[in-house]
Amino acid sequence: MTEQPITTQTHFGFETVAMDEKAGKVMEVFSSVAYKYDIMNDVMSGGMHRLWKRQFVAKAVLPTHGLALDVAAGSGDISIALLNKKKRQAHVVLTDLNGPMLQEGARRVLDEGMLSGIADCIQADGTKLPFADNSFDLITIAFGIRNFVDVPAGLAEFYRVLKPGGQFMCLEFSKPVLPLLDVIYDAYSFNVIPEMGKMITGDKDSYQYLVESIRRFPDQGRFTKWIQQAGFSLVRHDNMTGGVVAMHRGYKI
Repeated sequence: MTEQPITTQTHFGFETVAMDEKAGKVMEVFSSVAYKYDIMNDVMSGGMHRLWKRQFVAKAVLPTHGLALDVAAGSGDISIALLNKKKRQAHVVLTDLNGPMLQEGARRVLDEGMLSGIADCIQADGTKLPFADNSFDLITIAFGIRNFVDVPAGLAEFYRVLKPGGQFMCLEFSKPVLPLLDVIYDAYSFNVIPEMGKMITGDKDSYQYLVESIRRFPDQGRFTKWIQQAGFSLVRHDNMTGGVVAMHRGYKI
């Protein structure tokens, strides 16, 4: 049996980099845009990201007094929406590898009056979670997994820390499925979004990377297989806005 070569390279947008370099590069991107992250999301998507996230949270299954983990929590909008959905009778742990992004999440959680015991913020790598096996009733990640250095490793960690019967949910940009939508979407993404980033945040390069990272991410079918390979059952996806975004769901049975 021939041994498979050990992979030492990955992609950072369209650039090929060493695997141990990507995390640092991604950290630089999100540290640069953290303070204007929500504003840019509104501008780039025309406010659609709020609708996508609302539909995402509506499908989330979190028991009353249950425990959720929001990975790559960023500015905390998913966590806050989950807690409000449960009338704050639940507990959400926000994690993010990026300190400035997690600070934004912590600030918003505090602004909402959600103190320790309702929401906690822990800086952590999504591929090396500092939690025990079978800890959470629900795990969510929205627009974050494509930035992982090792996506399958992250999925394996989510499966490990999810309780049996628990739900995993992922919201991510995907591949348009409507005729001509991919052409329009590419033209908008590559010609408009980086220029918006330059005008609003003063950082064109970070938004160029974000656009490229979307194109490098697997399509709906391939990503579904990755989730299944991590051990999840009853895996399905729902396209939003013609496949520009896809919501993936699976369970630990």
